Amino acid sequence: MKYPFDVDEVILWLGELCDLILVFFDPMGQALCKRTLNIVESLNEKHGDRLHFYLSKADEAGGESDRQRVMMQIVQELCKRPGLNKCGFDMPTIYIPNPNKPSRCVNQIEEVCRTVEKTINQTVQNTLNSLERDCELISEAITDAIHTDRLTTSENRRARCKSCFLTLLGFSIPLALLAFLVLGTMSKELLEVALGHEGTETLSLYVTPVLRLTDSMSGEQQLYVCGGLILLSFLLLIISRFFFRTRSTLTGKQKRQLQEKLEYIQEVVKAKKKKLYEEYLRQSVSDHDMDI
Repeated sequence: MKYPFDVDEVILWLGELCDLILVFFDPMGQALCKRTLNIVESLNEKHGDRLHFYLSKADEAGGESDRQRVMMQIVQELCKRPGLNKCGFDMPTIYIPNPNKPSRCVNQIEEVCRTVEKTINQTVQNTLNSLERDCELISEAITDAIHTDRLTTSENRRARCKSCFLTLLGFSIPLALLAFLVLGTMSKELLEVALGHEGTETLSLYVTPVLRLTDSMSGEQQLYVCGGLILLSFLLLIISRFFFRTRSTLTGKQKRQLQEKLEYIQEVVKAKKKKLYEEYLRQSVSDHDMDI
């Protein structure tokens, strides 16, 4: 029979997902064909701890001597493959009982059930433990993201303050030069008309020392000083623009979503995990009491 997919690859892929791999050797069929053994060998290379071998339809293999011969043949074929001789002669025999056809063959199908049940219990426990670890990891990641965003917001606020201060300082220098230039050219009478007598006297306290300093300089020195101040102004503007850049932060919607996820994990997921774990423990204790 042909399939629209690679059967061997599908079986190997399922082996990657399964927690338990049961291999049933049918004494009446072609259980030892090359294709089957190749697949079993490939599964054993990566998942040897999950493999369990069983002799199925053991009641159809004849008498006890016939079953022993079949099992020996299977073991011999397995031993030819590296790593597949793990079962030895300890290969449980299983079959589906038929009331109309009683058999003296020992039916060890209960062992299969116990193996499956043990694996299921272990998987459930591992899954619940993994769920708790995942909840902790997600909670820590969300908390770290919120904390980092707060630190970034604080750093951005400080960067904006520094940038605004340097920007104002950068613009203040040329504006101050322009103001001194304008005030120096205006007559005292015009200033008194504009500012009043008291305003003019107050302004003179600040402007007069600067005017005296500039008057003591030569024209070339004044140009150098003005050029230096203008250059300083540009440097301050450049520093405020490039050295105090802000970093992106979370939006209000993103922070609300993170907070909602954190609350959902803490209040819903962890509570559900606790409830499931309690149910698992009750069921485990109940099953243990039934076995006793």
